[in-house]
Amino acid sequence: MNLIAGESQVLAAALRKELDRDAARFSSDREVMIAPPAINIATVAREIFGSCIMLGAQNMHFEDRGAFTGEVSPPMLKEFGVVYVIVGHSERRHIFREDNAMINKKVIAALRHGMTPILCVGETAAEHDAGSTLAVVVSQLQLGLEGIARDEVARVVIAYEPVWAIGTGRNATAEQAGTVHGAIRELMRDQYSPQTAEAVRILYGGSVTVDNIDSLIVHPDIDGALVGGASLKAESFTRIARAPAN
Repeated sequence: MNLIAGESQVLAAALRKELDRDAARFSSDREVMIAPPAINIATVAREIFGSCIMLGAQNMHFEDRGAFTGEVSPPMLKEFGVVYVIVGHSERRHIFREDNAMINKKVIAALRHGMTPILCVGETAAEHDAGSTLAVVVSQLQLGLEGIARDEVARVVIAYEPVWAIGTGRNATAEQAGTVHGAIRELMRDQYSPQTAEAVRILYGGSVTVDNIDSLIVHPDIDGALVGGASLKAESFTRIARAPAN
């Protein structure tokens, strides 16, 4: 919740100018997506139309319509060309008290409407310090993916967000992040199939910056980044988007 419409438009235009130079490269080995606040989606959609940048949303409701004042539905997002939806972001979980059951409904709704959910999972500082990281992440994944057909699981993008490393001054090392990503990959292999484990994309979302992206992305189980504050400036976001592929 940072930029008003005009600011979002300026940022989107700057990103398009820079990243469209790499359109051929991006189409072969990566995707770039930006997710503005819901009220700015129409403005940003017009600005990036026809570019290599894909459009996402930060959140959505799981119902198509109804008495849910203040919410945004999947069809509303699709009308503007939204293809990715962030679901279960740490702030939605911990500030707005969204539980795994609600997040699961959102994942299912996104898939039903042909959008790609980015399912966020991650542990708090207390859970991390108690050594419960993997237990928390596995539980969130299992509950978030409940009821989804095995052949659809690979359509879900998973984002690991260590809550304790976001805006706290504490940073997860590339080794710590890679260990959790590897465990997620192993869970996909054990509960679904080797093919699903290979196909699913797992992003890292713990305060990604221009200073740590290169050390993160070389890990074989880190497929990309869910970028927070560094996405608000074109220079830093484009540098992250151009990071060498793993």
